[in-house]
This record gives sequence, structure tokens and C-alpha cells, in this order.
Amino acid sequence: MPASEARARGIAARLSGLGLVTRVEEHALCTSIEAEVPEALPAESWRDVLEVVAEADRFGLLASSLTGRTLWAAAHKAVPATGDVRGPGRQR
Repeated sequence: MPASEARARGIAARLSGLGLVTRVEEHALCTSIEAEVPEALPAESWRDVLEVVAEADRFGLLASSLTGRTLWAAAHKAVPATGDVRGPGRQR
């Protein structure tokens, strides 16, 4: 399991432990976690939630009157260490 996926699954497990239902998805550049945040989430639980998502490379909250509140976080995949980051034919 890639490190980004393992880190994302760890974040998702901790959010689940706080009572949130999570989804983990693989993308080309990162592994993402989403969780629906219930209106009834106690204010004191937000501190715990923020401590967990702070372990991600990026995180945020989407809020809409139609879809409610969705917390998201992303763990970036590692950049290749081979010097191949500029693509074929662009190496020194």
C-alpha cells in the first residue's frame, strides 16, 4: 500500500472513530478522504476533527444548504526521486 494511501486510511479511521462516515478515493496525485459532518456534531468534537485532518497535506470544508457539510482532506503522493520529474527527454 502506498504511503499516501496508508496515511489517508489512517486519517479516515480516526475520523470514523469520532463518529464521521468517511470515503477514501485514489487519484493520480493524491489519496483523498471525505466525510459528511452532521449538524449535531458537538463544538468540542471540532477540535479533535481538526487535529486529525491537520495530518493531511491539504484539507477543507464544503458547506451548502443543499448538500450539508463535507469535510475533505488529501495526502499527496510522493514525487519520483529519480530526477524524472520533468518528463522524458527533459533530464539533465
